[in-house]
Amino acid sequence: MFAIIESGAKQYKVAKGDEIKVELLHKKDGSKVTFKPLFIWDGKKSMIGKPYVSGRSIEGKVLEAEVKARKIRIVKHKPKKRYRKTMGHRQRHTVVEITKV
Repeated sequence: MFAIIESGAKQYKVAKGDEIKVELLHKKDGSKVTFKPLFIWDGKKSMIGKPYVSGRSIEGKVLEAEVKARKIRIVKHKPKKRYRKTMGHRQRHTVVEITKV
């Protein structure tokens, strides 16, 4: 059994027991999170939502509230103008364990 959920304008394929990194959710460690499923497949039949499957929800538990990804370097450069600029960015994530599908 698996489901497709949406979080932070991204879609994730999840099953019970999976750990996923989603964009930052403002929750504390150990708190519960509920996602609306877009699609559910139970091994025999599938349920497709319009846009969400009604009457169903996917539950998860926050393992780590705020995790930073590795730094990404961003470089701007204009040729023949002696212009260079370097910036960095670290995206923040929340690690969630799926407890119920």
